[in-house]
Amino acid sequence: MVEVGASVSAALVALAFGLSTLERWLVRRRPHELAWTVALAMFLVASAALATGAEAGWTGASFRVFYLFGAVLNVPVLALGTVFLLARPATARRWALAVAVAGGFAAGVLATSPFTHRLPRHRLPQASEVFGPLPRALAGLGSGAGAVVLVGGAAWSAWRALAGRSPRGVSPRRLAVGNFLVAAGTLVSGASGLLNSAAGQMTGFAVALVVGIAVIFAGFLAIAAGQAPTGEEP
Repeated sequence: MVEVGASVSAALVALAFGLSTLERWLVRRRPHELAWTVALAMFLVASAALATGAEAGWTGASFRVFYLFGAVLNVPVLALGTVFLLARPATARRWALAVAVAGGFAAGVLATSPFTHRLPRHRLPQASEVFGPLPRALAGLGSGAGAVVLVGGAAWSAWRALAGRSPRGVSPRRLAVGNFLVAAGTLVSGASGLLNSAAGQMTGFAVALVVGIAVIFAGFLAIAAGQAPTGEEP
């Protein structure tokens, strides 16, 4: 099926991307690369759960895993990478603590929230069909706030590039382009959720995930290429 192939493709791109960010973090210990590595591991898990559900049919466990790591936690942790890239270290560490606490709370909610209706086995369930308000509110808040941070970070990077205020050792043009691509890829992935909610199109959802993660990967490569080995963190 197309959705299975697209989900597996998204997982493979996330794996390659995550290994790239992990390698850079092990060498340079830049915290934004660690945050991106964690976010990509979550994307990989969510994509694997989507492929499993599409191929074998949805179960409570596979949908909870998909929803937690794909709809609730992924975008906030990806946005945390942008915060570490652009904000002061002390400010970024406070946000990292907040995201960790909120993520633990969300994991508890998703593990214990009962399903309000039986899961449809051979199509991607819509959260409004099977979950109460709290899990859906967590997904909306996490994805919405994370997207605002990513888009705002792209705009902030562009402004600093135009003003000549990018950090030393970082190409202002590549920083702006990279953050723009990360934000655009996140919005494409978010649009996949909107497509599923509006039309029940699991195939469209899976394809949009592939496109989204590929665009985010391109943004990472642009940022990485614009950082000198001795460049300082923002």
